[in-house]
Amino acid sequence: MQAVTDDSLRRMFNRLRPLLGEREWRLACGGVAQVLGHGGIASVARAARVGRGVISRGAAELAGEAQTAPSPQGRQRRPGGGRKRLTEQDPTLLQALEALVEPTTRGDSQSGLRWTCKSLRKLAAELARQGHRISARKVGDLLHAQGYSLQANRKTEEGLDHPDRDAQFAHINQLAFQFQDQGQPVVSVDTKKKELVGNFHNGGREWQPKSQPERVATHDFPSQAQGRAIPYGVYDLGHNEGWVSVGTDHDTAEFAVATLRQWWQQMGQAAYPEAKELLITADGGGSNSSRGRLWKLALQRFADASGLSLTVCHFPPGTSKWNKIEHRLFSHITQNWRGRPLTSHEVVVNLIENTTTRNGLRVRAALDTALYETRKQVTDEQMRELSLRRDAFHGDWNYTIIPRQKLPT
Repeated sequence: MQAVTDDSLRRMFNRLRPLLGEREWRLACGGVAQVLGHGGIASVARAARVGRGVISRGAAELAGEAQTAPSPQGRQRRPGGGRKRLTEQDPTLLQALEALVEPTTRGDSQSGLRWTCKSLRKLAAELARQGHRISARKVGDLLHAQGYSLQANRKTEEGLDHPDRDAQFAHINQLAFQFQDQGQPVVSVDTKKKELVGNFHNGGREWQPKSQPERVATHDFPSQAQGRAIPYGVYDLGHNEGWVSVGTDHDTAEFAVATLRQWWQQMGQAAYPEAKELLITADGGGSNSSRGRLWKLALQRFADASGLSLTVCHFPPGTSKWNKIEHRLFSHITQNWRGRPLTSHEVVVNLIENTTTRNGLRVRAALDTALYETRKQVTDEQMRELSLRRDAFHGDWNYTIIPRQKLPT
């Protein structure tokens, strides 16, 4: 006799269930369990998704060990028969469960589960402590019936929208098209996530010989690292090219502008030999903060040295994910080095430089070992000497730094 598998049993019971009444279903489950012999009840319980007690009763009825009075015609059980629902036996159960699941809106602020992982076992244990008799499995059934499900966090909240958010996006788009129509460069800048350099775990997977994964340290202790890698990038929207300086010291405004200078000298100047202006789109915080004095002073020095008028547009608060460099450059770098431990700064630079896409992305990178002082102060006098022209629309977000003819001594 060919062995009966759980899968074949499951298919059979799925077809039978809609066709049978309660008693016939119980007898069918018991009969199949008897035919299967030892272990039959367990197999049927898995396949038919019914309790073992139901199967045992069905088998007993078939064997004549439990004689029941015939049911009235058209009925599957005696009037009032069957176990009462838990929510009928315990009318306050559902309310108590919802209070535990949503303690901030419906529950006791002193509930012990407010600050813990709300697993089915913990919910059942807390309900038992309150005097409700229920199993963890039944807790899950009740939650599903009330429309709850297991869900992860989703990153959608950007904070309060600034009233001029859409207007700022429109302003940036208009300027970007204007610059590109005139053959002037438009770049997006930002700092990528800082990385520990060493034989540490890096998320993702890559092809390796079978059973020979790359072995890395069990723990990522900063004290065991060779240092940090601070990638600051410049993405050229017009040419689909990027430059990344990998810093080893601090992510400061001077480091950010030094990266811009490197991009211009190594890539931008050759790509735009006739350029007189440069449009820079950036987030509103970090080393390129819209409020940063040192950022503006460093940009002024870059403008003086290059002869370029630098127009800067910052994205509104809470909208950094719209920065082009994030999904046109940084995301591809992360994809390229997935599953690879960043064992040295040279490895970081090489992995960045070898990032490509089917759309023709080209990336160049270099290590920047310069030291950048933190908490550097810029005086009011230095700010007054800047050749800075603020835009009529949100001058705090949009401004142009013009090269000075005569540099201050």
